[in-house]
Amino acid sequence: MKTLIAFDFDHTLVDDNSDMWVIRCLPDGTLPDSVENSYRKGHWTEYMGRVMKYIGEQNVTPDQIRSVMETIPFTDGMKDLLTHISEHKNSIDCLVVSDSNSLFIEWILRASGLDSAVDKVFTNPATINDQGYMEVRGYHAHSCAKCPVNMCKKEVLALYLSEQSDGGVEYKRVFYVGDGGNDLCPTACLREQDVVMPRKGYTLEKHLAQLKKQPGSPLKPSVMAWSSGIEILQELKASVQP
Repeated sequence: MKTLIAFDFDHTLVDDNSDMWVIRCLPDGTLPDSVENSYRKGHWTEYMGRVMKYIGEQNVTPDQIRSVMETIPFTDGMKDLLTHISEHKNSIDCLVVSDSNSLFIEWILRASGLDSAVDKVFTNPATINDQGYMEVRGYHAHSCAKCPVNMCKKEVLALYLSEQSDGGVEYKRVFYVGDGGNDLCPTACLREQDVVMPRKGYTLEKHLAQLKKQPGSPLKPSVMAWSSGIEILQELKASVQP
């Protein structure tokens, strides 16, 4: 049986927020207040659509955006971890489940040469329109009241696991690696033998600590906090040994 590892992207695989990193491609590196102040809670992807439209209106080309995105740093140890995964595809499946977008993730992973580690990316679809502007759409509609309107990571992970099971693939163990508040919901898909891995000092770690304190806590998987991809790599190696 194979092992599955699912990653968030921003502040997990990469050590920054890709949606904020893109602002570096603007000549003065800042957004006007009219765009910056237009964000509504839970509607981040709509906000990023306005950001990307503004960037396009400043005559920043997709190639220029790509060049900037390719400079975002990976989190410490994550390149080693992805390299190991790419070398052990017979025993490890790997997903990215992210509220970023498909172009940013594709550009960044390809530039690193580590895209072969990742079997599937679930994220907001992005395209370049006829004007040469980048457009971002929400990943899906869902009924979860806890998650942003464009993506419930629990629904994404549950559907993937169900489809894999229907195809005869069951996972010995599932690792879920993340940092943010929207990474709490998918932990409901995990079993006792699985592991949720929150980044130390980030929101997910705090949410998990609160959840564990609840009487009759619904949290089934074990929790292992990390600060470097090397710690995740060590746990993964131990788990997939014959």
